[in-house]
Amino acid sequence: MDKPRFFTIGRVVGAHGIHGTLKVFSYAESIDSFPTSGSVRLKEKNGVTKDTTVRWVKPHGKTLLLSLKGITDREQAECLKDAELIIREPSGTVPEADAYYWSDLIGMSVLTENDDDLGRITSIIETGSNDVYVVQQQVKGTCREILVPALARVVVNVDVDRKTMHVNLPEGL
Repeated sequence: MDKPRFFTIGRVVGAHGIHGTLKVFSYAESIDSFPTSGSVRLKEKNGVTKDTTVRWVKPHGKTLLLSLKGITDREQAECLKDAELIIREPSGTVPEADAYYWSDLIGMSVLTENDDDLGRITSIIETGSNDVYVVQQQVKGTCREILVPALARVVVNVDVDRKTMHVNLPEGL
């Protein structure tokens, strides 16, 4: 039997109101993918993880509002800023062909077709028409950022097991 798989579904970006509500940036394509009740794991920025229960979730502009059991005031919510929200993958779910969980892509090495290292994916931007991978590379002590459009003509190969992506960048990047 396969080991349960967990993935990051969002990140706490702040507190909302005075009753412990969290403002969350969701990595899911829709709110329907986000747990509206049940268990969620919080991984705080210091690496500490704890399991808690979702009381409710609802859309709020480009973010979500989330209420968790045990988080009852603004101070508690503010302490969770930058925490990752991790859920257990529902059994039987598999992404469509050529679709990937953001959590599989974040941290992935990005290489050219000639195996030149471009850096690692640090975040993903939703643009409406297609996602854009933010790739950061350290060059002589400075951080260089490359934006890679998530298009079939650009992304040549994705190997989730090896955590690598090969790309054919358009001229000028």
